[in-house]
Amino acid sequence: MEGTDAWTLLAVALMTLNTVVTRSFFFISSKKWTLPAWARRSLVYAPIAALAAVVVPEVVMTQGQLITTWQDARLFAVAAGASWYYLRKGLLGTLVCGMAVYLPLRLGLGW
Repeated sequence: MEGTDAWTLLAVALMTLNTVVTRSFFFISSKKWTLPAWARRSLVYAPIAALAAVVVPEVVMTQGQLITTWQDARLFAVAAGASWYYLRKGLLGTLVCGMAVYLPLRLGLGW
């Protein structure tokens, strides 16, 4: 390949080897693996932590910079959706409520 040097190929090969070994580690062992109780408890929070890591930056940042104005439709949509969820506890209603606030502000006012 043109433009690819030996160090890049070596790095890709080593990362591939690392991925294969770490992902197949549980299959190599003959003993059954069980997670400790503390690890099982912590896995309960993994989905919400991952969701927050994806959603929060998208809400409070634009092109890598924190938003500097309150006239951002995302802020009002998040507030409306969070309020709906706090009062009703329904996921679909949360999404609908947030989008019902976001779309008019974004399309109508250009926020």
